[in-house]
Amino acid sequence: MTSPDMNPPSPAQALPALPRWRTLRRFSRNRLAVIGAVIIAVLVLLAITAPVLARYDPIFDQDYGNLLSGPSAEHWLGTDDLGRDIYTRMLYGSRISLQAALISVGLAFSLGVPIGIVSGYYRGAVDAIVMRVVDALQAFPSLILALALAAALGGGFYNAMVAVGIGFTSSFVRLARGQAMTIRNLDYVMAARSIGAGHLRIMWRYILPNSLAPLVIQATFAMGTAIIAEAGLSYLGLGAKPEDPSWGSMLHIAQGYLNTTPMLAMWPGLAIFLVVLGFNLLGDGIREVFDPKLSR
Repeated sequence: MTSPDMNPPSPAQALPALPRWRTLRRFSRNRLAVIGAVIIAVLVLLAITAPVLARYDPIFDQDYGNLLSGPSAEHWLGTDDLGRDIYTRMLYGSRISLQAALISVGLAFSLGVPIGIVSGYYRGAVDAIVMRVVDALQAFPSLILALALAAALGGGFYNAMVAVGIGFTSSFVRLARGQAMTIRNLDYVMAARSIGAGHLRIMWRYILPNSLAPLVIQATFAMGTAIIAEAGLSYLGLGAKPEDPSWGSMLHIAQGYLNTTPMLAMWPGLAIFLVVLGFNLLGDGIREVFDPKLSR
């Protein structure tokens, strides 16, 4: 029998949590995941310290005597067609890429997770309506949907990131819905419901915390995709302004000089490759930590 004054088990009691040392040990055993974490840490560090590490202004400092020059003592990675320092623009481009990942994935997470949990918890008509909208969004490839939304919103960096975030929302809705449908019937949720816990309390205190692991993994992978989407939109002129030091904009400029100055495209292309690889390796490592089958 359950007495009315009993408290239901907390999420930490309901599902056994891994000790922190064991979690870190599992993660550290995956060398590729550690490499991914190091790459992301370097990206964050460069984005934060870009004004300190940069030697020039990324937009206004133009060396007209060294147009499309190679690496030198003055310009470590060379210059572009307007004499702007590529090293400086790469540093500031890391800030744009990190902002793109955080804004778009943060928007998708904050919209998709609550909608998915409510849909999976209540089921019925609410679930049917939500899933029809999600099916409609997923009928379009994410990049095509982002292109259409960015064009409709008028272009610009923040509008482009809103478009990318809306395109990612459906995947978070589906994942959160599946987690809510599974957790809502577990014993500790039934116990909380039997002593009169409200629906909002159950969703906030019991369903959401126990759904975070797969959602965080999904967010990690989505950040890499968001950086590719931002670079693609900026390359097409729907993201950052052409003069802004976005890696996608730098690739757009470099396409006209591939035969004469291929290094101009190599640096931003290599940066995008490494950062996306870092997010993917980090996501694999986090998934291995939280998935008992992969851990074994």
